[in-house]
Amino acid sequence: MITRSENCPRRDACVQKGKGLIHMKDLTDKEGLYGHGRLFAHVTVDPGCSIGYHPHDHETEFYYIIKGEAVFSDNGVESVVRAGDICATGYGESHGLENRTDEPVELIALIAME
Repeated sequence: MITRSENCPRRDACVQKGKGLIHMKDLTDKEGLYGHGRLFAHVTVDPGCSIGYHPHDHETEFYYIIKGEAVFSDNGVESVVRAGDICATGYGESHGLENRTDEPVELIALIAME
């Protein structure tokens, strides 16, 4: 299966009651994840914006940081993450991500089902 970039839906959304709008490019849909996930997206978090703190039950969400620097809250513990870092949250754990810099943060988000 090949998905062409021009066919990937784009949307702006307030994610999990975070600050501002997050820019998302869906890289595939649920069908493209063959029933094993519910999200695979390229995400851009502008300066001052965030993905609100939220839990994951019966699924795991991965963030692969492509560009920039952000503050990742892992069960309430904050850590700075940079390009090349991978964050994983699942099975009753909670997380959030905030861009406190002057540059956009880009990441790949994948939610895999239990």
